[in-house]
Amino acid sequence: MAESRFTTSQDGLRLHTLEYGDRHSPRLPVVCLPGLSRTAEDFTTLAMALAADRRVLALDYRGRGRSDYDPNPENYAIDVEAADVMTVMAALEAAPAIVVGTSRGGLIAMTMAKKKPELLAGVVLNDIGPVVETEGVLRIKGYVGKLPQPASYREAAEMLRRGSGDQFPNLTAADWLAAAKRGWREEGGRLVTTYDPALARTLDSVSADKPFPTLWPEFDAMAQVPLLVVHGANSDILSTATLTAMQARRPDMELLVVADQGHAPLLAEPATIRPIAAFAAKCDALRGR
Repeated sequence: MAESRFTTSQDGLRLHTLEYGDRHSPRLPVVCLPGLSRTAEDFTTLAMALAADRRVLALDYRGRGRSDYDPNPENYAIDVEAADVMTVMAALEAAPAIVVGTSRGGLIAMTMAKKKPELLAGVVLNDIGPVVETEGVLRIKGYVGKLPQPASYREAAEMLRRGSGDQFPNLTAADWLAAAKRGWREEGGRLVTTYDPALARTLDSVSADKPFPTLWPEFDAMAQVPLLVVHGANSDILSTATLTAMQARRPDMELLVVADQGHAPLLAEPATIRPIAAFAAKCDALRGR
């Protein structure tokens, strides 16, 4: 099972990380970075599978999960969060590492590549690339920090199903309920989100005529880093056009397409976990681990 570890950011916030596996394993560690409003709990199934032969860390960014909320929402920024990840990796002696970045986590991984590529022994981009589709960002902008307070986890599950059921048509009622329990927690007799609602401000500048900035220089900074891209077939965030452009720049890039899932693939099925484990083993071999 996981052990909670706490470190301190450069500006004094307490940051929470779940640690799995043997911290003394000779294999490369894996660092899991969640999406914008998500937490370390999203990686439980993947982390437990990978921890059979290596150390795995799953992070809660500032303002998410069990990490401190930032009194200044302006600090909910990719550069700041990338600095936090690097601080955690240094404090927990987990570098170089294979970084699995879901959505915003992938943007952070690309940012790290530009700042300190030596920290990266491999990168898995989970349904994210250097171009983020405006349609998907606007969908996310429509619910982050804006959902009504649910009266129960079942009501929360139904909210999630209504909002994302078209992207994940095969999820069961139990799956949606499990997702709700990762997205809300009980506090003072009511359900609250597991993230600071002020995160909504990070998307204020994005609109139909002002897309999310592209990150091609950050992507190109990973030129020497082994790369696996996981793409949800139903995604509205990572387009096939962007995938094609990524492959043109990185012919050695591995690609895993997950059928019947959108943004972002859950990384919880054997058919998805096995290629990620194989990629991690390949990164080990390249480093002589």
